[in-house]
Amino acid sequence: MRLFCPTRLLISIGLSVLLCLPVAAQGAVCVLVPHFKDEYWLSVGYGLEQEARAAGLDLWFREAGGYRAREAQITQIDDCTAAGAEAILIGTVSSDHPDLLAAVARAAQTAPVYALVNALDSDALSGRAGVDWHAMGLDLGRAIAAAHPAGSPPLQAVLVSGPRESGWVRPVETGLREALSDSAVRIVDRRFSDTGLREQFETVAEIFESFPNLDMLIGSAPAIEAAMGILATHPERRRPELVATYVTHSVRRGLSDGQVALAPFDDPVGQGRMAVRMVLKDDSPFGDGPPIRLIRPRTLTVERLPLSPADYFPSIE
Repeated sequence: MRLFCPTRLLISIGLSVLLCLPVAAQGAVCVLVPHFKDEYWLSVGYGLEQEARAAGLDLWFREAGGYRAREAQITQIDDCTAAGAEAILIGTVSSDHPDLLAAVARAAQTAPVYALVNALDSDALSGRAGVDWHAMGLDLGRAIAAAHPAGSPPLQAVLVSGPRESGWVRPVETGLREALSDSAVRIVDRRFSDTGLREQFETVAEIFESFPNLDMLIGSAPAIEAAMGILATHPERRRPELVATYVTHSVRRGLSDGQVALAPFDDPVGQGRMAVRMVLKDDSPFGDGPPIRLIRPRTLTVERLPLSPADYFPSIE
């Protein structure tokens, strides 16, 4: 593979440093994601690689480092353009930050840019592969409301989600609240943090201290994983009902043994496959994503949920 080596001058020490990037072979596509700290993105990556391998498409994976790493992702967008990528798939860290939108617009002048999973409010996009996150929250909320209808004993819930600026947090919460408005469940607090396990663990631990009589925890997959860990090591604690807003390997295990009461499944592997087909123009450029399925514990469906293999991790150059 050829290398593109822009020279950057370090004036302070008078040295010229070559930062070399791989130049796209025919069909190479840049894939930018917030991070792989959340197992969800591993399944997306697996779907991308499986479909790309079948199509003979070369993928370059880059992770920004988290939802707070906006500048890193902007640099990666520019680097993909400089390296000659034929297309960019971006799981964005922010849906609407002006600097990131400007970077997408710059990149779109030389190569098509597609939103991957997360919503991105840019007119420069050539397409988006992902589910409707508002519909996902709505479906989840309706299932919770059906189990706890208005007039039944009131329940207090706390919502733990990702960063506010991400492209999925707000629509999920909006749909969830809409569906719960006529139910016995009331969201009494909500917290936002990056979707790494460490950050979500700290957030969930604070919630358990602040709400010792909590009835329900509705959370991202890392938040639910953290809750299961805390409750396993503190059996004396009151055990709230755990509801995940999406499925990962850890949530699937929780559903399998009954620790998790409910979760919507949006097929992240399928979304990855869909994204590659979109780049190859085999799918609609603004697809609705795979159908959302509500998953309940201890069913055969749980064991059959398609996620990435346990030992999978994408190759990041």
